[in-house]
Amino acid sequence: MEYSKVAIDLICGFVALFVLTKIVGKTSISQITPFDFISALVLGEIVGSGVFADEINAWHIIFALFIWGGLVYALEIISQKFKRSRAVLEGQPTVVIHKGKIDRERLKKSKLDIDQLQHLLRSKGTFSIRNVEYAILESDGSLSVLNKASFDPPSRKDHNMPLKSVYLPITMISDGEIIHDNLIEAGFDENWLKTQISSFGAKNAKEVLYAEWLEGEGLFVQKM
Repeated sequence: MEYSKVAIDLICGFVALFVLTKIVGKTSISQITPFDFISALVLGEIVGSGVFADEINAWHIIFALFIWGGLVYALEIISQKFKRSRAVLEGQPTVVIHKGKIDRERLKKSKLDIDQLQHLLRSKGTFSIRNVEYAILESDGSLSVLNKASFDPPSRKDHNMPLKSVYLPITMISDGEIIHDNLIEAGFDENWLKTQISSFGAKNAKEVLYAEWLEGEGLFVQKM
């Protein structure tokens, strides 16, 4: 009887989850928000707990799933019909780079650091912050990037211009701290770095939010 109960509960839970996914799951898959992620965990926990609890049968699982699914679906309807509710229910996009400058305060409010920002930029094919005019952190955690006009198509190849070698930008300073391994890899020392950042008006590394070195273009510095 125990095996048959587990089988029945699993089948019922599977069918109920499949139906709920069809009803409310499309948005969650394409634009998953923190709430959608938690909702998916809760749905899985309802089925998992119900399968191995003797006092809970298949009808209890189905009932709990559809109550939770109904609440999620109701929130979707509210966010579609009432625009003002979207900022609270779904969150708002945040501009973290504005006109080529990192907005440190918005970055902090979004619980994002420089390393995470660089990771998100690289996932979009942008390896240098200096290439970016605007970067927007979407409500689902993804990053939308608008590069500066000089880095947009048409490319050098389209104009039959000579191609240049490609170099990887090296982060020298992040959040006021020197990245010593990168500094050594680039063949420089702290004295050289201090001299360089002083030309940008920074007395020391603690006054620099971000600095990167790119072969052929030199040092890019943004102060705190």
